[in-house]
Amino acid sequence: MARKKKKNKNVILPDPVYNSIVVSKLINKIMSRGKKTVAKKIVYGAFDIIKEKTKKEPMEVFEKAIENTSPLLEIKAKRVGGATYQVPREVKKDRMLTLSMRWIIEAARSKKGKPMQEKLAEELILASKNEGSAVKKKENTHRMAEANRAFAHFAW
Repeated sequence: MARKKKKNKNVILPDPVYNSIVVSKLINKIMSRGKKTVAKKIVYGAFDIIKEKTKKEPMEVFEKAIENTSPLLEIKAKRVGGATYQVPREVKKDRMLTLSMRWIIEAARSKKGKPMQEKLAEELILASKNEGSAVKKKENTHRMAEANRAFAHFAW
C-alpha cells in the first residue's frame, strides 16, 4: 500500500518590523476579507500600546502571552462502538501556537466598545500575566482533558 503524499506546508515570511514569523501569523489570523494593511495596523498599534502601558519590549509580552495560553492537552471526540468519547490528546507544537492565537484573538474580539488595537493589547498584557479569557479557555481545556483521562486508552 502506497503512503499518503506529504502535504506541503505554506511558508510564511517573517514580518518586516519585528522580523518574526509568529507576528506574521498573528497578522494573518487577525486579517479579515483580505485586508492585510488593516490587520498590520491593528497588530503594530497593539504592540505600541503594550510598549506604552508595560514599559517592556512588546515581543517579550507577546511571547509570554503565547506561552501562557498554549495548551498541552486538548480533547478530540472519538466514536467507538456507537458511543462518542471525549479523548484527551497531546497537542503538537504548530497547533499549540494556532490555538493560542485563536483564543487570544477571540477574547479580544468579544470585548466591546474599544478599538481592536486596544482590545488586542489588553488581552495580550492580561495573557502575559496569566490572566484573561484566553488563559481561562486554556485552563478549561486542561480541566476537561483531566476529567476525561479515563478514556485516554482510546487515543490511537
